[in-house]
Amino acid sequence: MRALRRWSVRHAAGLKALYDACSRIAPAFARPMRLLGRARAEALLAPVERVAKGAFFDCRMCGTCVLSRTGLACPTNCGKGMRNGPCGGVRPDGGCEVDPTMRCVWIEAGEGRARVGAGSGATEILPPIDRRLEGRSTWVRVIDGEKEQVTPLDPARPRDHERVIHSFERACASGVFVTTVEIAPPDSADPSTLIARAERFRGVVDAINITDGAGGNCHMSSAAAAAVLAANGHVPVCQIAARDRNRIAVQGDMLGAAALGVRNVLCITGDDVGQGDHPDAKRVFDLDSIGLLTIARRMRDDGTFASGRRLEVAPDLFLGATANPFVPPHEDRIDNLAAKIAAGAQFIQTQFCFDVTRLERFMERVRDRGLDRRAAIIVGVGTLSSAKALTWMAHHVPGVHVPQGVITRIAAAKDQRAEGLEVLVETIDALRAVPGVAGVHLMGHRNEDVLAEAIRRSGLARPATATA
Repeated sequence: MRALRRWSVRHAAGLKALYDACSRIAPAFARPMRLLGRARAEALLAPVERVAKGAFFDCRMCGTCVLSRTGLACPTNCGKGMRNGPCGGVRPDGGCEVDPTMRCVWIEAGEGRARVGAGSGATEILPPIDRRLEGRSTWVRVIDGEKEQVTPLDPARPRDHERVIHSFERACASGVFVTTVEIAPPDSADPSTLIARAERFRGVVDAINITDGAGGNCHMSSAAAAAVLAANGHVPVCQIAARDRNRIAVQGDMLGAAALGVRNVLCITGDDVGQGDHPDAKRVFDLDSIGLLTIARRMRDDGTFASGRRLEVAPDLFLGATANPFVPPHEDRIDNLAAKIAAGAQFIQTQFCFDVTRLERFMERVRDRGLDRRAAIIVGVGTLSSAKALTWMAHHVPGVHVPQGVITRIAAAKDQRAEGLEVLVETIDALRAVPGVAGVHLMGHRNEDVLAEAIRRSGLARPATATA
């Protein structure tokens, strides 16, 4: 099946021409179809469509077909169900994060789009799957003259109300080099340990990220932990992963967090559960990060749920997303970043940067597209306690790229923890000189002391205004 799917991508230009020709002819059958009845036409066409598209594209009959937009690579094959890929966990060899034996569908999509003359990257945002249409024929809708639902990369952003601009958003717009730090929520119903860890960064950083089941591991919910920090005078960034919730639940979480004083939300697709402590858990992935961003922006700017139902009071949210400049497909990463910004991202936090040269190449293209003027690009940095820990992360955490030279340098040091800190400080200093970089985001699991010391040594510490 996969071999035939790869053949279809290699011959995307011819298959796309055939599709376009059939689409032009299809409306001629609209009258006979109406005479037959749409239900009967569906019953006749759906089995044929399922067999044909299943054979050539490994199609899962989502009912919202976008093959003509994705280079004849079917996005329903994506392990995370992403409609706007690729995710940040693509492996160095191009393998899927969820199924390493399968090549990333979005790498194939980029190749297919290039073959049909659409360029390597997306030019529009694809909508989430309408679950009511799963198993239904899209051929029937083409005959009826229905168009694919897509959004251009520069959608209008109407706002029905004035927004309150809070401290982290002000910092990102100020031109001052911003600093954020990441803390994992506790494995406890007692928030005291979370508060104690956050206190190390009071008056030092602009915001504190609270992870949402990072690595597929279970902790206190991000929304609750972020609300705890907000209540204690910190400025939290609540991460919301689409992996674990459908679109109803994520909207409820965003409203609940906003009601408790959380103003900053990072929209992510989420790590796969396979590497976490609940590998037997069901993956939801009702939305990808772009679908989540789109819904959050509409809640804020239009005052509506995804269903169109009006909100009584819209949430004041500063929206963010992630980017990974360090893994394939490198050519598509800028287009994916542009799609996230178009969907509503106002700040971007990247994966760990251990390779400044590669980040500089990425930022050149970011500046060429003017994306650094539309969103604050905050580069992820950090360290672990030893070369062994870094090596493990590089080999077992999809999406993390650690050059061998960094590992060799730390391994050769008498005090590996101190050398890791030195590398981190040097990386921060180098990033401050890269045009378009708005700040750094420090990460390191249960490594708050080292991160706080890196901030101090880098001269980044300054009071941050409390209250979200």
